[in-house]
Formats: sequence, C-alpha cells, structure tokens
Amino acid sequence: MTRTGIALGSNLGDRLENLRRAKELLASISTGPVLAAPVYLTEPVNCPPGSPDFLNTVVEISHEGTPEELLKTTQAFQHQLGRTDAVERNAPRVIDIDLLYSGGEIVSTEVLELPHPRIALRQFVLRPLADISPDLVLPGHTLTIAEHLENLAEPALPVAAREW
Repeated sequence: MTRTGIALGSNLGDRLENLRRAKELLASISTGPVLAAPVYLTEPVNCPPGSPDFLNTVVEISHEGTPEELLKTTQAFQHQLGRTDAVERNAPRVIDIDLLYSGGEIVSTEVLELPHPRIALRQFVLRPLADISPDLVLPGHTLTIAEHLENLAEPALPVAAREW
C-alpha cells in the first residue's frame, strides 16, 4: 500500500463541488484513509488572460497499483467530471487532478514524472500539502514540504478559503 499525494484544482463551474466529487472518486479507490487539506482560493498561474480564480487543495490516498495505473484512473476521473481536452495550454478547467508523489518512488517517463517536477515552486500545492504532511521529504529532495513552503519568495496564501 503506497501513500500518494494528489493535487486538485478547479476554476470553472461549481468549483467546490468539483473538488468534492474528485475527492469522492479518489476515496472510492483508496485502500486506506484519505487525508484532505483545506481548500484555498488562488489566482491562476500561467493561464490565459482573464482566467477565473482557482480553488486548490491536496488529498493523500493509499493505492496498491503502479503510479502509471493511477494516472490512467485519474485521467478517466477528470473526463468523468466534465474536463475536456483543451486546445490552449493551462486553459480554464472544471477539474485538474495531478499526481504529486507516490511513496518513495521516482518516476520519469514521457507521461509521468514523480515527484511532480514543479512541486517545490507551487504555493497552491505546497500550502495545502503542508497542512496535511508538513514533515514529508519527497524522494530526491532534502527539505520538508514546510521548508519548501518557507523558501518561496511569493507572499503566503491567505488562511484556508473553506473547509470541505
């Protein structure tokens, strides 16, 4: 049983409901307890001009398959929840489900890289992850999640937007 961190984001439709539904789908495949961070309201990063704000969070599940199998499952969940294939990179979306880490595994393929290569640069991922696993040290890293968050130059996210 491998503990896997997953980032959730939504900036279209009923954003909070989109996150809830994604969490429920992930819980349905988890073989252990699901940890869920608070939800944060965040400005879009590297998105087209005029993109709506996101709601972001992180969940951690237990998974017995490979990271590649879980990726296929989460991609199917995204489509089930109404995500369409965007023509424009980082276009607004109903749901975004990104694998962040899977136990102590390091994966580098054309379709998956774990730990997520930009995890230490993304406050909208680090802040909620620090809420549930501040002392986690990812494979190939020397700093904890809390230390990565402290090292970011950008101002801190406000207090959690809402519990869910």
